Amino acid sequence: MDKKLKMDIKDIFYQYIDAINEHNVEKIYHLMADDYIFSDAWGGKAEGNDKMKNGWEDYFKMFPDYRIEITDIYFDGNKIAVFGFASGTLENKKTELNENYWKVPAAWQAEIINGKIKSWQVYADQKKVFDILDKNK
Repeated sequence: MDKKLKMDIKDIFYQYIDAINEHNVEKIYHLMADDYIFSDAWGGKAEGNDKMKNGWEDYFKMFPDYRIEITDIYFDGNKIAVFGFASGTLENKKTELNENYWKVPAAWQAEIINGKIKSWQVYADQKKVFDILDKNK
């Protein structure tokens, strides 16, 4: 792969991660392709950047301190796979015992085409997140 192309893909990817960690939905939106595809760990899919813009807004309301930490990154053509951790606190409901906070190992795969994130796949065990959501119903 051309070194410049690899750097462009890496730069776009890191802009996307930064936008997520900043909860900058407008920046996220502009980095997504119009035909963006989001896939979760259970095979669920959402298509289109407009739909995902709303999805990110809702997710950041649910977890206002959501954050992605990257520990490893791998390239294969226009695809990037990263490993690390995702974390957040349900609706910022902080308690003395930190009961509404979660941090889980996670992996993400992105495909970047024409300078935009075309697809975003999340791989993470969300049991801890679901347990917190159930407890707070």
